Amino acid sequence: MSKVLDGKVALVTGSGKNIGRAIALRLAQDGAAVIVNGRSDQAALDGVVREIEAGGGRAITAIADVSDAAAVARMTEDAVAQLGGIDILVSNAGLRRQTPFLDMGLAEWREILSVALDGAFILAKAVVPHMIRRGGGALVALSGISTHVGTPNRCHVSASKAGLEGLVRALAIELAPHQITANCVAPGSVDTVRGAAAGARPSTLGDQSIPLQRKASVDDIAGMVRYLSGPEGAYVTGQTIHVNGGLYLT
Repeated sequence: MSKVLDGKVALVTGSGKNIGRAIALRLAQDGAAVIVNGRSDQAALDGVVREIEAGGGRAITAIADVSDAAAVARMTEDAVAQLGGIDILVSNAGLRRQTPFLDMGLAEWREILSVALDGAFILAKAVVPHMIRRGGGALVALSGISTHVGTPNRCHVSASKAGLEGLVRALAIELAPHQITANCVAPGSVDTVRGAAAGARPSTLGDQSIPLQRKASVDDIAGMVRYLSGPEGAYVTGQTIHVNGGLYLT
């Protein structure tokens, strides 16, 4: 039986673990060939590819720092050569730090923005021409709740995600004539393994504050990305979709 994303190719950045891995697996489950991207951990990327292949799907790995335009260009061209094109771009890669504003240096500020915001711009520049040639596509970027509720010690993360949402809204209008949608998914508190650099989870995002009384699973987030990437979401564009169990209401 055919699957709804058969014939589609998806590039998912930061997909060696956590939310990115879940997104890659979900898109592959519904028929997309997936480019599994990460900055350095080849073993993790290979593991995701093996999972996809074990389920009957197709996937390749691509090591590239999304803040490096030349590396992204090489990754895109290699992927197009192997898989024929790109229809779905999920900009999931991001960095998190916990640093008080008064202790934050400009280098750290720029480092955080270079991935979530600059990276999304660089990726879209590389991928959109291929989407246009294929008659359309879907851009989905991972934002977050912090930029909406004002989380201490993460002003650079909040700024990068606020800029990301603005970029996506602008692209939604500019790319609509090409039948390319652009949306953000903004998770709340998600049950993932946090990297050491991310610091402790902010107390404002604790389980006790969530009306549904649990953190999101990575599959909760992947399900929304899958919706926006497929035909069901083809008339949704320029939106930030909050997936947070009622923790933040728009």
